[in-house]
Amino acid sequence: MENQQMRKMMNGAIILSVAAFIAKILSAVYRVPFQNMVGNSGFYVYQQIYPIYGIAMTVALSGFPIFLSKLVAETSTIDERKSLLKKSFVLLSIFSVFFFLGIYFSASLIANWMGDTKLEPIIQNVSWLFLLIPFLAVSRGYFQGTFRMLPTAISQVGEQGVRVAVILIAAFLYTRNQWDEYQMGTIAMSSSWIAGLVALIILSVALYKQRSLKVEQQPEVKSIAKIINYKKIAKRFATEGLTMFLLSALLIFLQLIDSFTLYNGLIENGINSSEAKNLKGIYDRGQPLVQLGMVVATAFSASLIPLLSQSFAQRNQKAFSRTAKSLMRITATFAMAATTGMIVLMPYLNLTLFGDTDGNLVLSIYNLAILFASLIGAYNTIFQSQNKHRMALIGFLIGLGVKILLNKWFIAYFGTLGSSGATVVSLFAILMVIRLDSSKEAKERLVEKSFGWKLLLSCGVMAVIVWLEMQLVGQGALIEENRWAAFSYTLIGGLTGIGVFLWLIIKCKLLTIREWLSLPFGKKLLRK
Repeated sequence: MENQQMRKMMNGAIILSVAAFIAKILSAVYRVPFQNMVGNSGFYVYQQIYPIYGIAMTVALSGFPIFLSKLVAETSTIDERKSLLKKSFVLLSIFSVFFFLGIYFSASLIANWMGDTKLEPIIQNVSWLFLLIPFLAVSRGYFQGTFRMLPTAISQVGEQGVRVAVILIAAFLYTRNQWDEYQMGTIAMSSSWIAGLVALIILSVALYKQRSLKVEQQPEVKSIAKIINYKKIAKRFATEGLTMFLLSALLIFLQLIDSFTLYNGLIENGINSSEAKNLKGIYDRGQPLVQLGMVVATAFSASLIPLLSQSFAQRNQKAFSRTAKSLMRITATFAMAATTGMIVLMPYLNLTLFGDTDGNLVLSIYNLAILFASLIGAYNTIFQSQNKHRMALIGFLIGLGVKILLNKWFIAYFGTLGSSGATVVSLFAILMVIRLDSSKEAKERLVEKSFGWKLLLSCGVMAVIVWLEMQLVGQGALIEENRWAAFSYTLIGGLTGIGVFLWLIIKCKLLTIREWLSLPFGKKLLRK
C-alpha cells in the first residue's frame, strides 16, 4: 500500500512538472510576438502591471496550493480534511478580499507611485483576479494533497493557454484599431481573471466528477474542530506557506520593485517620459529571456525532485543527501551553460526576437539572474523537503532590501543597466544568505572534486568557440539588422554551443554516471 502511494506521488510529480514546463514555455514565448506587435512603449505598459498579476497567480498556483497540499496529506480522516479545507478557504478569502479592495480602491495611488497615472484602469482590472484565489488555491491544494495531480495540471495549462490567447488578441486589435497603449493594456490584463475563471471551471468539473464517483471511502471521525483550529492553520500559513509563496514569487517581487522605481528613476534623472517608457520596455525584454533560460536550466534537474521527496519520506538520509547533491550540481551545470550561451548570443537573440539590438549589455547583465535564481530554487527545493524555512525567508527579505537600496543609486548613475545590476546583486545576496543554513556537505557540493573549475572551464571554452564562430559568419546580420539571418546564426551558434558544452562536460567527467542516467536522454548521450 505504501509503495503504491509512493508510486502515485512520483507519477503525480512528473505530471505537475510537465504541466509547469508547458506553462512556463507559454508564459515566456508569448511576450515575443506581443512585444513585436505593441512595441517598447506598449510592452512597458503591460510589464508595469504584470508583477501584480504574477503575485496573485503565484498564490493561486504554486505557493499556497503546494503548502496546502502538504497540510491535506497530513490529515487522516475525511472530517479532518473537510475542516482544514473549510478553514483554509475562509482565511484565504479574508486575504483575497482585503487585497482586492486595497488594490482596486488604491489603483490611483499605486499608479501615481509608479509615476504614470494612466495605469489606474489596468491596475483595477487585474485586481479582480484576487477574488478567485481562495477557490483556485484550495481546490488545487486538495487535489495535490490527495495525489490527484491531473486536475491541477490541466487547469494550469488551460489557464495559461486562454490567457496568452486573450493577450495576443488584444495586441492584434491594437495594431488594427486606433487604441493607445493603455487601452490595449487594460484589455490584455483582463486575461488574468478570464483565464482564472477558465481554470476554476476545469477544477469545478473535476470536483463534480469525483463527488459523483464517490472516490473517497474513509471512516469519519467527529468533533475534530479542537484538533484543527484557525489559530493553528493561520500560524502555519504565516510561516511555512508565506515562505513558499515568497520564494516562488522571488523574481516577480524584484520586477515589482522595478515597476515602482525604474521609470520614476529615469524621469528624475532628466529623461523625458516617452524615452523612459521606451527604455523600460527594452529593459523588460530581459524577463522572458530569463524565464526561457530558467526553463532550460531547471528542466533537467526537475527529474530529481520526486526522488528527493521519496528519499525524505522514507527517511533514507544517504539517498536524500546524494539526490540533493545531484540536484545542486545538475542545476548549476545547465544554469551556467544557459546563462553563458544566452549572453554570448545576446545580439542575435535580441535582433531575432525583438527586431533590433537595443539594450544588449543591459539584457546580458540581467541574464545573470538565470544562474543565481536557479540555484536559489534548487536550495529552496531541498529546504522545503526538510521543512526548513527561516533562513530562506531572511534571505528573501535581505535580497529585497538590497534591490530597493541599490536601485535608486544605480539607476541614477547607470540607468537601466544599473537596475539589471541591482537585480543580480540582490539574487546573489539571497543565495549567500541561504547557503548559511546549509550543512558543510551542502556547501561543498559545487566545489567537490574541482566541479566548479571544470564547469567554468567548459563554459569558457564554449563561449570562446561560439563567439569566434559568430565573429566569422554572423556580423553581417547585425550590421544589416536582418532578423532571419540573425535567427539562422542564433540557431547555428546555439547548436554549436550545446554540442561543444556536452562534449566537454562528458570528457572532463563533470557529472557522475548516476547523474547522467537520471537525466532525460542521459543514457543515449553517454552511449554516443
